[in-house]
Amino acid sequence: MRIPVPLNALRAFEAAARHLSIKGAAVELAVTPSAVSHQLRALEDLLGVELLRRVGTRLELTEAGRRLAPDLEAGFGRIAEAVAALRDARLAGPLRLNMLPTFATNWLSPRLSRYPFDRQGFSLEISTTQDGADLLAGAADAGIWFGHGDWPGLLSERLFEATIDLYAQPGFAAGARKARLATVRRANLFVSCHCLTWRRWLDSVPGGPLDPALVTHVDSSGLTLQAAADGAGVAIAVCELADHAVRQGRLASVFAHPIDAGAGFYLVYPEALCEDRRLGNLRRWLHEQLRGATAA
Repeated sequence: MRIPVPLNALRAFEAAARHLSIKGAAVELAVTPSAVSHQLRALEDLLGVELLRRVGTRLELTEAGRRLAPDLEAGFGRIAEAVAALRDARLAGPLRLNMLPTFATNWLSPRLSRYPFDRQGFSLEISTTQDGADLLAGAADAGIWFGHGDWPGLLSERLFEATIDLYAQPGFAAGARKARLATVRRANLFVSCHCLTWRRWLDSVPGGPLDPALVTHVDSSGLTLQAAADGAGVAIAVCELADHAVRQGRLASVFAHPIDAGAGFYLVYPEALCEDRRLGNLRRWLHEQLRGATAA
């Protein structure tokens, strides 16, 4: 149902009627007394009735004001209760965390056995998307995203800067450097559309620049890693995401030539979550894992 008068004007009147004070309403609404007075005059002009009247030093409701005030108070009260219930349910529920599928599979998943899911304030609800969820619209609470830390309207904390290197199935490109260069030149190179510095890697490799026979672009860096591990070719990928497969013996760096990826992974969230206990718990755990990786 469309309300035929401005909601702010109704809110100003409801607060002023409850306090019987312009100043009290202004303090509650965090505006100036003149702003409250302006809203009241605008409401009275739109309704064509007087709602509040000053008698001496006191503010009194008119007959019309006494009829309108109780319903407005009840209505705004129900709105406040509904918002509080939704907020409390969110704060008591799991932290909804969004990230790239490749990050979830190759960085987070190998560490999840160390995450204290059973502890109070540590529950998670994890979603994966190629493009970040709309945190400002409430699609998720926070994200771990790849980029430069400049997402409008959101706060971001760098977790780590990324590096990239060339990977293949162990033994795919063997022998001396010259032989490996020749193998890579004949290979199919898999590259994620999220990796914008892959040509810089090809140009910088000692003995290069390299110009592979085929370049296949995909929308997921996870697919580049899997294709290389399956022997379909070679892949330029983020070293920190390839590390688990390297440790398992499914991938190997062809030239051990990591370079700066020009971007990093960030913990991203709206300012309203700055003091959220669940976010703080996750942040501390992430940094514990990163310190462990550095020590390793």
